[in-house]
Amino acid sequence: MRAPAAVLFDVDGVLLDTGDLFRQVWRGWALGHGLDPDLVLARTAGRRTADVLGEVAPHLDPAVERRALDALTRQRMAGVRPVAGAGALVRACQRVPWAIVTSGSRWFVGECFRSTGLPLPTVAVYDEDVRHGKPAPEGYLAATRRLGTPPDRCVVVEDAPDGVRAAKAAGCVVLAVTTTHPPARLAQADVCLPNLAAVRDLLWTAWEGKPTDD
Repeated sequence: MRAPAAVLFDVDGVLLDTGDLFRQVWRGWALGHGLDPDLVLARTAGRRTADVLGEVAPHLDPAVERRALDALTRQRMAGVRPVAGAGALVRACQRVPWAIVTSGSRWFVGECFRSTGLPLPTVAVYDEDVRHGKPAPEGYLAATRRLGTPPDRCVVVEDAPDGVRAAKAAGCVVLAVTTTHPPARLAQADVCLPNLAAVRDLLWTAWEGKPTDD
């Protein structure tokens, strides 16, 4: 792999372990509205709340439901932890410009990064910053512009199929971690890796020729 000039991270499932939190939130919300929670959950991975609501509950007021979902999220977010290896990977990427591109909201990601000790990068693209969420490439293209780095010199780390499609559509190289979806669901990625430690080793090999524990 060519040494990347910048690294872009998805957040949920890549840097933050939020899977259980959002499964509980969406399941509780769906049951409260008489919706099939499994059908709702199947549409949530890597996607913005507004886009999910538009598909599963177009008859409901999205502003009202967003506030309800935020309230449910606040009740449960104390248990959010970094994904194993997230801190080491972010530290390894400090040598180049880096960013986050997330379907999560600014308040949620900010609070989680503060509580877990992960550093927020200077460039961050949130749910509220784009008109079209993943799988549209808008978020990744916005981040590459703000970093001043051509998309084909950027590596994206993703875990969800829609995120992989978004990053590929933006013209980035995509490393997919198979921690939340099987490799077959992430087949559009350039490389599939089992965890963040493997991502770190691959990036260090591209930069230095070998991994390091620094």
